Amino acid sequence: MIALENVTKTFQNGKGRRSVLNGVSVCLGRGETVALLGRNGAGKSTVLRLLAGILRPDIGRIVARGAISWPVGFAGGLHGDMTGAQNIRFVARIYGRDTSDMVRYCRQMSELGDSLSMPVRSYSSGMRARLAFSMSMAVPFDYYLIDEITSVGDLTFREKSEAILSARLRETGGIVVSHSLGSLRRMCASGLVLEGGKLTHFPDVEDAIRQYQRLLSLA
Repeated sequence: MIALENVTKTFQNGKGRRSVLNGVSVCLGRGETVALLGRNGAGKSTVLRLLAGILRPDIGRIVARGAISWPVGFAGGLHGDMTGAQNIRFVARIYGRDTSDMVRYCRQMSELGDSLSMPVRSYSSGMRARLAFSMSMAVPFDYYLIDEITSVGDLTFREKSEAILSARLRETGGIVVSHSLGSLRRMCASGLVLEGGKLTHFPDVEDAIRQYQRLLSLA
């Protein structure tokens, strides 16, 4: 279960303060996989960072029963001067995983081979995405926060990553951000639509997609 209780989050911009969430209360059930939809700039990534604990609400609180992942595939947390393998071992120690097992899993999942012995700063964006995704999948969570991971990398990797995510989400829960409506339909049962500081929960993902498309038509 993940519950947002009267959550408000604002940011300062050139025109004053902008609300991403304004007094939002919503509850997501255990094992529920939810599509998070909203127009560009609505604040979807901010919502994921709030759920991950990277950001804190200005008002209200977020209550979770179960372990929540960092945003899956987020490559910003990789240390550029460390090798891929060193980054993996660092995360494995934080989460109490066996370092050798996690390196072995990530090597096979990412298909980076000898590149894991190179500094991450030498990686292309696609290589970083492969490493970050494999690390995310190597640590078990009750809820996965997924931000456009299936749009990164070549076609083979996108298909592979979506298949692994879909299998994982059948056993856990998650919140998925993607511009691919097909991916959302395949992975999600319900939906959240973010607009104007409001977060509306739709038990049927198709209803959420229709609302999102209506918002796009008004833009």
